[in-house]
Amino acid sequence: MTIRSVEWGVFGTGISQLLDAVATATDRNETRVGASGTLQLGTLVVHRLGYGTMQLTGPGVWGPPADREGAVRAIRRAVGLGVDLIDTADSYGPDVAEELVREALHPYPAGVTVATKAGLTRSGPDQWEECGRPDHLKRQCEGSLRRLGVDHIDLFQLHRVDPKVPADEQFGALRELRDTGMVAEVGLSEVTVDQIEQARRIVPVVSVQNQYNLAMRGAEDVLQHCGQHGIGFIPWFPLASGKLCRDGGPVDTIARELGATVPQVCLAWLLRRSPVMLPIPGTMSLDHLDENCAAGEIQLSDAQYEELSRARKPLRRWALAG
Repeated sequence: MTIRSVEWGVFGTGISQLLDAVATATDRNETRVGASGTLQLGTLVVHRLGYGTMQLTGPGVWGPPADREGAVRAIRRAVGLGVDLIDTADSYGPDVAEELVREALHPYPAGVTVATKAGLTRSGPDQWEECGRPDHLKRQCEGSLRRLGVDHIDLFQLHRVDPKVPADEQFGALRELRDTGMVAEVGLSEVTVDQIEQARRIVPVVSVQNQYNLAMRGAEDVLQHCGQHGIGFIPWFPLASGKLCRDGGPVDTIARELGATVPQVCLAWLLRRSPVMLPIPGTMSLDHLDENCAAGEIQLSDAQYEELSRARKPLRRWALAG
């Protein structure tokens, strides 16, 4: 997929879609995310602010969105603002988010990387179960190829390590997919340092996607390990919430000092926290999307960064999302 041309398939395209496409091509000149810098993930090079698609599905990450056109428009707008990493998963919907990505972007603009994940099954809203059987991972990869409309997947991530299946078998399946050319690069999600190293003995790992934000830093050791080994760290649920971000709190105060928004300050802190950090905030709101993509332009002073680093209030971890 790293990705052929900026053709948008005008024939048969509705007027509204055509206008969106033209706007996207124009907006790419803005490249608002350029200030975030870039990160190399194996053979891939992307900006350090991506876009996550989990929130584009129905309630409980189940079924289609109430506003499908709005979801498609948000994906196109993200690319228009310079985002070149779109993160999705077969379990979002399931299948819905990948189909939205294809509808919004296929044939994909040059330089856009699409990352997807496999390894969770769904039985209903907010229901997630690990499934790391090699045959299942291979079938899910084939399904993702069809839904995304590509001949290979740029970044294929194991959504969870299934405790019911030997880990080496799961990592071996990823290696086989990479060796056959179905997958360009491999990533992991919600893993420990030991699991990363176990995987790396079998297949090169270019990214790790763990929950991490200003308030939730349980993956600190994983982040440090990724930094030491040049592995991209993709924090899911990157925007902190709760008392840390309440009116008059440390994040709100610093946002007011900088003339920024609270989400921008959260993202700016993440970007400064590590050079391998690659947040993927997701939203259907175009206003919030524009704000998020400008977060790389927010410059925290040393004192502001240290204050935020100290202002930690633990929050409950999410279960199987991300």
